[in-house]
Amino acid sequence: MTGSVRIKICGVRSIEDALAAVDAGADLIGINFVTGSPREVDSRMALEICEALESHNVERVALFRDAQWDDIDGILRRIPFERVQFHGSETEDEIEAIDLPTIKAIRGADQEAAETYPGSILLLDHPHEGGGQGLSWDWREAEDMIAHGLDVIIAGGLTPENVAEALADVGDIPPWGVDVATGVEGDDHRKDPVKMRAFVEAVRLREELIEAHKESGEPS
Repeated sequence: MTGSVRIKICGVRSIEDALAAVDAGADLIGINFVTGSPREVDSRMALEICEALESHNVERVALFRDAQWDDIDGILRRIPFERVQFHGSETEDEIEAIDLPTIKAIRGADQEAAETYPGSILLLDHPHEGGGQGLSWDWREAEDMIAHGLDVIIAGGLTPENVAEALADVGDIPPWGVDVATGVEGDDHRKDPVKMRAFVEAVRLREELIEAHKESGEPS
């Protein structure tokens, strides 16, 4: 990782797209197992992608939504993931049964939901539409959570054009990470290498600006 904000590119569907995400500077690669999602991949393709990423300094993340435990366990036993992300109504006990580090998606900056999952990094998505829709929201609502020390991933409608604005909206303390899927895609939900690189560069430039302002004593 080249900055303090981790960059997660989610919904990768091929080895080519995964390697392009790595080349762009992604820190985490999300692989989607949600039935019916346009970004869903089968276990065979997921294994091929994960094996192709083994020699790269990137974290592989499995994404589930209200999946059966046997299905989750079977995938995690066969495929080398480092982290698991949950996007449904999973309980704290169900998430804590996972041996790997976890991310739990919640709708917006919901403090009550955040308190339900104390052991997970919280992915804050659109408050009403949920994940995978590419819809932005008022990211400023996350500032209080971040200020109180919660590990937060900002998501929902992020693009190369607005991710710097989102980072500015959450205040002087950076979030744990940012997450993008739709915002770096071209046709057929394929990842666009140019958009991915532009997204990463926008995040890193924003970090450089914050550091420069800190050194000069000027507001960011």
